[in-house]
Amino acid sequence: MHDEEVLELIRKHVQGERLLFSVCTGALLCGAAGVLIGRQVTTHWSTRHLMPYYGAVLKNARVVVDGNLISAAGVTAGLDGALVLVSLLRGDAAAQEIQLAIEYAPTPIFDSGTPESAPAEVLESFRKKYEAIGTARETEAIRYAAINHAVW
Repeated sequence: MHDEEVLELIRKHVQGERLLFSVCTGALLCGAAGVLIGRQVTTHWSTRHLMPYYGAVLKNARVVVDGNLISAAGVTAGLDGALVLVSLLRGDAAAQEIQLAIEYAPTPIFDSGTPESAPAEVLESFRKKYEAIGTARETEAIRYAAINHAVW
């Protein structure tokens, strides 16, 4: 989040109108680089509430495409996003062939992949385990917004 070399690489990539693919909490890095202002984005459910600090327009979706920015919600949504990326670069048939090759036809064993579907005790356990990193992420987002003088 503070590695200026990495943040500048992200900025230059986006400014050069090249496709940028963010998966899970990678959206936080994009936010720290300042490339989310006014852009539609998704991220892991546990960090969605932080996107306004980076000027992003949050969408509750597995994959969001906004111009040259593709964002995927969580790690498994990264597979969906990767297929979208292939489709944009090489067409739907290429993406479908890859999907077939990797036998990507998800049928989850459990229905607990979102906060809305997870049992309350599972959600609470997750929140307790990740409370420290959540607090650190929120502190960083608030610091970013303060330096940039606004919450969009």
